[in-house]
Amino acid sequence: MKEGMSASIHKALENQNLAGILDRWNYPATRAKAFEGVDFEALRSKIADIKGEAAGRLDELAETFKKNAEANGIKVFRANSAEAARQYIANLCKEKGVKKIVKSKSMATEEIHLNHFLDEFGIQSDETDLGEWICQLAHQTPSHMVMPALHLTKEEISDLFAEETKQPLDNDIQKLVKVARKAIREKFFEADMGISGANIAIAETGSIVICTNEGNARLVTTLPKVHVALVGLEKLVPNYTDAAPILAALPRNATSQLLTSYASFISAPTLNDDGTMKEVHIVLMDNNRLKMAEDPKFKEALQCIRCAACLNVCPVYRLVTGHVFGDIYTGGIGTILTAWFNELKSAEDIQALCIGCDKCKDICAAKIDIPGLILEIRRRAATKEGLPFIYKSALQVINNRKVFHTMLRTASVLQKPFVKEGFIRHLPMFLSGLSEYRSLPSVAPSPFRDIFKTLKQPKCDEKAAFYAGCALDFVYPDAGVAIVKILNKAGIEVLFPEEQSCCGIPHWGSGSFDMAADAAERNILPLLEGDPKYIVVSCASCTTALKKEWAKILKEQHRETLIPAANKVASRTYMFTELVDKLIKEKRLTPKEGIELHTLTYHDSCHAKRHVGVFKEPRAALSAAGYEIKEMNECDTCCGMGGSYTLKQPEISMQMLKRKLENIEATGAEFVSAECPGCLIQLRGGLDKSGSKVKAIHPAELMVDKFK
Repeated sequence: MKEGMSASIHKALENQNLAGILDRWNYPATRAKAFEGVDFEALRSKIADIKGEAAGRLDELAETFKKNAEANGIKVFRANSAEAARQYIANLCKEKGVKKIVKSKSMATEEIHLNHFLDEFGIQSDETDLGEWICQLAHQTPSHMVMPALHLTKEEISDLFAEETKQPLDNDIQKLVKVARKAIREKFFEADMGISGANIAIAETGSIVICTNEGNARLVTTLPKVHVALVGLEKLVPNYTDAAPILAALPRNATSQLLTSYASFISAPTLNDDGTMKEVHIVLMDNNRLKMAEDPKFKEALQCIRCAACLNVCPVYRLVTGHVFGDIYTGGIGTILTAWFNELKSAEDIQALCIGCDKCKDICAAKIDIPGLILEIRRRAATKEGLPFIYKSALQVINNRKVFHTMLRTASVLQKPFVKEGFIRHLPMFLSGLSEYRSLPSVAPSPFRDIFKTLKQPKCDEKAAFYAGCALDFVYPDAGVAIVKILNKAGIEVLFPEEQSCCGIPHWGSGSFDMAADAAERNILPLLEGDPKYIVVSCASCTTALKKEWAKILKEQHRETLIPAANKVASRTYMFTELVDKLIKEKRLTPKEGIELHTLTYHDSCHAKRHVGVFKEPRAALSAAGYEIKEMNECDTCCGMGGSYTLKQPEISMQMLKRKLENIEATGAEFVSAECPGCLIQLRGGLDKSGSKVKAIHPAELMVDKFK
């Protein structure tokens, strides 16, 4: 990561205003109210179908739109590139003698840096959306796609307005809005041209749709004698009917409104106040959108309706906002658009900020797999540029079972001077930063694979292969022992394939799909030896690999031979608590009577809840085992671990952990549990460092003595 990005992250995290902005809004609650009585899944499926189908025929829709708009008296220009769009508008300004422009809904103009381009010709461009105008006064780009000036305080805005109006101002928001309204109103009457964007472009009528809350877009599109709309091709839909679901979802998902204050449909020029006919020009901009539509993976991103809900729920964006996590377009979806509308390399640093928690995927109004597409950016970057030498070497070591395990065994000996009560709380010299925010786990004296050989199990007809994963094997072997004991009580004999090694999730997450496929190949057949009925995993990340990714990665890497076996592994794979819940319901596990009641709160790991859909089962199993569940706020928000993310982005990771620990403490629970060793490393380390009395315990260890 470039030094400039690291400095920007540090600066953003020091800005206390940024951290609390989205919290003060309480978006999840207000959004939920806006969607009351609406089937969001059905609505977003409809939008995905409409936009996905449209993305498959953008060129055709653009020609249909052009024909129908021109029949209505609108002039339509198809711009293949950003340069072509800029030049068309500049030439039009020259032809019409334009000196002053007012703008609204102009994110597409930000994409092509239109203001700077026109400034070179002495043409003044004034933003009239309040947030955009504030950003213009601050000489900054928007930090949010719907709320551009989200990052600024009322005090900072007051100073900007005072400088612009040359009058002293206080921080009263209503007064500041009046000042802005008065200052901007004058610009409408002076403007020779209005430039807007559009939320939707309807091919069958040649109409554009603009949704706003301030009303200024109506002035931009009606008062000046020339109106230019710059519209990306992805805004095209076939007909009016197709616009309806978008209009239903956009305000609800964007700002928790049922409707925006204004929805303008522009289909033809109107008369100016002097009786002449207004000129309306629509620039349909490609700028790599058609190439994107031809890409079988990234075509999906063209479904975006720019509601920015993905930003509102992103735990990383919440901390650093769009000036760090983004370019012109911000957040995860902005990373994808930047990679295409600019170039892949320009998204290099931005994509590294995505922790892959998948919250954006669940809330996207167009069902875009944003984290999956960011992974594809990483894969293509890794294929084209290669991974950094040190990181690639580390991944190669992890993939070499004998070397990696030997290193871990060696570490268990070398760490002894630094270990106290199972933690490494301080490291010397240049390593000290690793233990600054949380205590580190020690490598266990004996890994689970060694302990397993000493366990006495009953001979049972039913078998389960146990895939331990690296962290449980070498850091938390006691959890593995507890898993074996509980399954034995249910009449299941546990097998432990000695050849098992890393599942490949670290390689997959870095974009190195070839090494991830290598990892899958090494594990698949050993896990099926002995024909086990179940394959039990107690790490959410590993479960994702076995159940969701191995078969896909093998197909991606054209290694078809093992795909049937990978599918067999997936069909037999259970998370441990998922299987325990099943066994309790089948009355094969019976909770003891009269057990002492303890309280716990449960942290849903990102992979467990949003990748494999396991979140009810651990709660049900733990409740049956006698625990009172006290739900924490944001129980399914990322703890900041993210595998290697915590090493690459330590400042962001620790701020996410801090928030998680506050939510845990607020419950008053005795324990916090999570079925992900990575999350437990983060939670245990943070709780220990803060001196908390709350203990982070694996579900298996909490339940091992609770069944008959």
